Amino acid sequence: MESTWIWDGNALDTSLLEKVNPVFQTAKMTLFQLAANGDRDAAVLAENMGLTLEATQNSATTTASPEQVLGGTIMLETRYQAMAQLAEESGFTLVDLPCGYTPRAISFAKKGLPYYGLDLPVVIREAAVQIPALIPPEQRSLVHFCEVDATNFASLDKALQAIEGSVCITTEGLLMYFTDSEAGMLCDNIRRILEKKGGCWYTADVESSLQYVITMRALVGDRFMEIMKNATQQTKDKSDVAIGKNALITKPADMAGSIQRAMMFLAQHGLKAERITVAEHMPELSSLSKVRPEQAASLQEGMKHCAFWKITPSASSPATELPSSETEGFSIRASMQNRTLALTLSGRLDTITAPNLLAFFERAQAQCPAKAVRVDCRHLDYISSAGLRVLLIIHKVCTDGVTMYDTNEVVNEILAQTGFDSILNISDGQ
Repeated sequence: MESTWIWDGNALDTSLLEKVNPVFQTAKMTLFQLAANGDRDAAVLAENMGLTLEATQNSATTTASPEQVLGGTIMLETRYQAMAQLAEESGFTLVDLPCGYTPRAISFAKKGLPYYGLDLPVVIREAAVQIPALIPPEQRSLVHFCEVDATNFASLDKALQAIEGSVCITTEGLLMYFTDSEAGMLCDNIRRILEKKGGCWYTADVESSLQYVITMRALVGDRFMEIMKNATQQTKDKSDVAIGKNALITKPADMAGSIQRAMMFLAQHGLKAERITVAEHMPELSSLSKVRPEQAASLQEGMKHCAFWKITPSASSPATELPSSETEGFSIRASMQNRTLALTLSGRLDTITAPNLLAFFERAQAQCPAKAVRVDCRHLDYISSAGLRVLLIIHKVCTDGVTMYDTNEVVNEILAQTGFDSILNISDGQ
């Protein structure tokens, strides 16, 4: 039996979206910290979503200490308030990528400012219901939520097509989950958006590790490494990806060298960056009321040494468009013979489309369980970490695993970067 199958993404069960993108759990951790710190809108959202300390701050292998929760809250409040201030001062339309479940849309709408929140489908389908309910009806038209894959230019371009004028793109808690390939694709996509609309990109992610070290050292002294390791494991557990494994994330042990590498990475993608010292935009933090005066002073002094980054297209930015970052669509052709499921994938296997593949596989398994899966990749343009996660799920289910063949140069590079070339079976041909 052979058939062509394309799934309407709106029909996907939420549990599939969660399996493909477990990183959304870290957004719930962020919301709970804002709520615990006294943000009223965040508190209402957290209560409506049934969030608890244990579920959001602990993971399968870690328990967050009070010091870890407090340090994370101080760091979160710092970047959350400062980035909102920078975006507002820019005078451009805010594009919050990823928006998570935070109530920033509410505060912007109340000020009469437009807001575009972009995130994974699993996040948007809940946030787009919960958050507008807390906004006065006459201001709801200012708020827009869109499902996107940050590596997919077509999805970003579609989400922002109604915006007239320049944009201010902000990223908090995104880059550390990307591979080099994904980070490069994001940079290409943001450059194209800024060249098309004008504006800038602010990110708190590049030097976030140093900011965390400074915060925790001010709170617990020499114990900061112990807590930082626990926090890193906690985030890894919840997101199910390696953390900070791309050239844009600086390393506290080599700040000068890693800043230079990050600048070079941006330049390779037609972008340039300006470092904006965190201390210069340090908001009044309610979370600092929970620490001793000398700890607050040490933390504020330390913030003179780390920065947010303001990124814009460079003068030498390439003018050509990059077709590899978009596709006309995603499709699956499938056939079964001798309990081997043969799949032909076309287009992009990414955050938006990966749940389709998982849904298809689970339906096929229910009808006729496969022992092996062979994936024809001749027409597969791109694969993201979400797509790789689905293939790993399939690989573990099938006795003889997953074999990919006829992969292109882009897909081969991603497999090598992520180590999946040693996990899945990779073949040159059928």
